[in-house]
Amino acid sequence: MAEFEIYRREKKYHLHEIIIKWIVDIAMVVCLSFLLATYMLGKTTVVGHSMEPTLYNDDNVLIDKVSYCFKEPQRYDVIIFEPNIANVSKYYVKRIIGLPGETVQIIDGVVYIDGEPLEDDIIYSFKLTDENGDEIEPEKIYNAGLASEPVELGYDEYFVLGDNRNNSEDSRFANVGNVKYSSIIGKIWAISSPFGRMGIIE
Repeated sequence: MAEFEIYRREKKYHLHEIIIKWIVDIAMVVCLSFLLATYMLGKTTVVGHSMEPTLYNDDNVLIDKVSYCFKEPQRYDVIIFEPNIANVSKYYVKRIIGLPGETVQIIDGVVYIDGEPLEDDIIYSFKLTDENGDEIEPEKIYNAGLASEPVELGYDEYFVLGDNRNNSEDSRFANVGNVKYSSIIGKIWAISSPFGRMGIIE
């Protein structure tokens, strides 16, 4: 049986080949980052106080643009969407309360879904305190707006409210109204800054 000697030859790269490889690698990383930022992830800054105590003015938040391609938006998701207002370029950040096909109404400051009070309304999970540090109940909704009468949602419509419900421009008002699925940009899933407020949004 013949014996064979195996020689390993190390490939030597010339300087120009190393530089080209380095440029290609950087270009691929930049392209991937662009695709992720444009089509899958995003970020924005919260403006205003309508989502307190969940989000505060100037909070920087991260947007998941992909999830809703695979599943429907859920009740209590915090979303970012384009308002149905002419000549307005800003985005709105609100929380989904009513789902497609449901009827929403606000009676005596309480949200009703299909004629039943929303007993697990998420605002009651917030731990609010007064100036003395004592825990207090969330305020009832003073202005029901359009929802003083039953609001029937279409097959692709959502009813949204701000968490700070007495200081929020949302689906109760005609300049926002029901939010169509096609207007939703994505789900707000985390606060990226300031440092002390970083974390996942429930």
